[in-house]
Order: sequence, then structure tokens, then C-alpha cells
Amino acid sequence: MKMWFTSDYHLGHANILKYCGRTLFMTKEDKEKYNYYITVSEEEQKKFRVSDESLNNMNLGLIRRWNERVKKDDTVIFLGDFCFKNSQNRGEGENIKAISWEEQLNGKIIFIKGNHDRNNTVKTRIHSLQLRIDGHYLNCVHDPLYADTNYEINLTGHVHNNWAIKRIKKGFSFTDCVNCGIDVWNFYPININEINQALSIWKRQK
Repeated sequence: MKMWFTSDYHLGHANILKYCGRTLFMTKEDKEKYNYYITVSEEEQKKFRVSDESLNNMNLGLIRRWNERVKKDDTVIFLGDFCFKNSQNRGEGENIKAISWEEQLNGKIIFIKGNHDRNNTVKTRIHSLQLRIDGHYLNCVHDPLYADTNYEINLTGHVHNNWAIKRIKKGFSFTDCVNCGIDVWNFYPININEINQALSIWKRQK
């Protein structure tokens, strides 16, 4: 039995493909459009609509990658923003309940509430979670803004592909935040060994 960490899948959310440049899942036509629109104004970029095929590719691809690593008896700490609820029918994605996605994924999922989870059907009251692994205490929270400097390491999400590891300072204290979001981990959940290895490399390069 293993423990995994991950975040920010945004299942069913079409626009997340262009917001985060998830070109791996785009059709050839969508990828060509994306590469054009990132060179023009923000107003022009809004005209690019991600196809249903690309959205389906993303959903299936994320589920497949999850199940490649996570086994039935494993535990997954999900650090927020699981799926998208298209309640306003703006053409941004699919209105699918969280349980429908969860049933396709291996393992027991412990959800930490993300900012988008206010609007979907992820029913969790957990805003942060504290763990002791290999003698180290970790704080798990969705948004790095709420990282707790009483912990040496915070596992977070929210920032997508903006950064993978960042030192957060508050007053005279600091903590090292590891972004567990899939956009910086090749769209896979990660384990504590990968987190420790990434931290070790990052500290040597500072």
C-alpha cells in the first residue's frame, strides 16, 4: 500500500487545456490553434475554443495515468480542484458529478478543498491536513498562500505550471512548498520519494 499526492486535475474543464498549455492532450488542429493564439492578444485568445475531442483526451489521459501508478489499496491525498462544474453552461466543459470521476480512479482519495471545489460536487470539509512521514511533519493545503511556516515542508497545488518548488517567507519564518499539481509532474500523481528527491535537487541548485 502506497501514498500518493496530486492536485488540480480540473476534470471536465475544457479551458484548462489552454490556460495551462496542456498540449499533450490536444488534437493536432487544436494544438495548431493554441500555438497561434498564444502569440496574440488576450482578447484574441478568448476566441480559441478547445474541442470536445481534446477535452475527452485529457479526461481519459489523466484517468489512465492515475491508474498506471495508483493501485486499489493505495491512498491518494488530493490537494484540491478535482473537477469542473459547468453550471453556467458557458461551453467550458462538462457537468459531471465528482463521484462519476472518482469511480473510475483507483485507491482511496482524501480530498482537500480547493478554490474550485466550492462549486463542484466534491464533498469535503478538509482545508488542510497534517501528516508524519519518515519522521518528518508535512502540511498539506491547496493554496500556497495558506502554507504553514510551522512546518518545514508544505505540499500544495493551485499554481498549476507556474513553479514546482518555492520557498515561502512569512515574517521571520519560512517553509518550502512543493507544488503537487499535475502540470509540473507530467500529469502523474507523485510519492514522497519523488518529493524528497525533487527537494534535494532544488536545494543544491539554490
